[in-house]
Amino acid sequence: MSRLRTTAAAAALLLALPLSVAAAAPTLAAAPPVNSATAPASSGTDTRASARIELPRPTGPYAVGQEVLHLVDKNRPDPWVPSAGPRQLMVSMYYPARAGTGTPAPYMTPAAARALLDDKLPGNTIPTEAVSGTRTWAKSGARPQGGHYPLVVLSPGFTMPRATLSSLAEDLTSRGYVVALVDHTYENTGTTFPDGQTIPCDLCGKLRTREDWAGLDASRAKDVSFVIDRLTDRPHPAWRYARLIDRDRIAMAGHSAGGAATVPALLTDDRIRAGVDLDGTMDYAVPDSGIGGKPYLMMGHPLAGGGEDGTWTEAWSRLDGWKRWLTVDGTGHSSFTDFPLFTDGLDVPKDPESTIEGRRAVSLTRQYVGAFFDLQLKGIPQPLLDGPSAANPEVRFTP
Repeated sequence: MSRLRTTAAAAALLLALPLSVAAAAPTLAAAPPVNSATAPASSGTDTRASARIELPRPTGPYAVGQEVLHLVDKNRPDPWVPSAGPRQLMVSMYYPARAGTGTPAPYMTPAAARALLDDKLPGNTIPTEAVSGTRTWAKSGARPQGGHYPLVVLSPGFTMPRATLSSLAEDLTSRGYVVALVDHTYENTGTTFPDGQTIPCDLCGKLRTREDWAGLDASRAKDVSFVIDRLTDRPHPAWRYARLIDRDRIAMAGHSAGGAATVPALLTDDRIRAGVDLDGTMDYAVPDSGIGGKPYLMMGHPLAGGGEDGTWTEAWSRLDGWKRWLTVDGTGHSSFTDFPLFTDGLDVPKDPESTIEGRRAVSLTRQYVGAFFDLQLKGIPQPLLDGPSAANPEVRFTP
């Protein structure tokens, strides 16, 4: 889970980037922005040029629509690069849609895919399109399905593009949620803005102490609250389909640093009713007073030797509402993202901590996160969360 629950598997990632400073990817701050129009494409004769990665089919009854928003917080300078001016965020909005409408949504831009590959696997020959051409189930420009749906904000891991949580976003949407998937600018390998510029990770390699990481978590909480502000603003929300959002049912989930950021988000924003941490070390500590009785799900990979992340043990005793702590045997840090789909589908090293098949890891993540939100935001009983299941022997419950 984030930096305390991973090993030094630098060669294995596209894949399982640890949050430890020692193993973190080198900073890209000095690199100029990459223009998506000029990003390298295929590497010639590499057989992976014909690889076709496909996200698992969503499990719910709704078709999935997607739109991309560019949001600017005029009241907040960028916390990492003040000279850049106001904080700017790219957000992928997923919404229940009418089947048969829209066109296939891209997984990520070519420039962002190239930055990800080159940062995680220096010297690789993997064609850009092996990642950027990943098949999604979302449709751009799809007509929305009528109704009001709970909103879930998703936050990816540090250095990770928002696209790495696409499988989870699509599945939640298919189950009847609006999902806002956020890129935290300057915190990942590449964020592509509407002008075509792809901004590198300025913060990579600069976080050294628990206080630094807690500051990152707090900044992400501010990003999330701003996104909620803009989506629920009346009478002029930032999204044309904002009417789909039930403003009384809002929650947050994230992977790694994105999961850790749920703690300050729950503490500082009363609108956020529940949170999920997918393998993120809780550098921003849960206070002795708890998190206001809000429901919380912790889902992570087993530590080597059977130990426990001290920040999770500390948090567990302080969480004061409905709570579950799930450990998924056979998983590594990246198993709760889309990355295992790429390690299974491309000829690249696998996360050495993970023995589980990629689609199985995605399925388990979807099942338990979806059940949590169905219970907490929709009030639908979820026996899956009551205890161990014979159908999912990999999942262990902490008493």
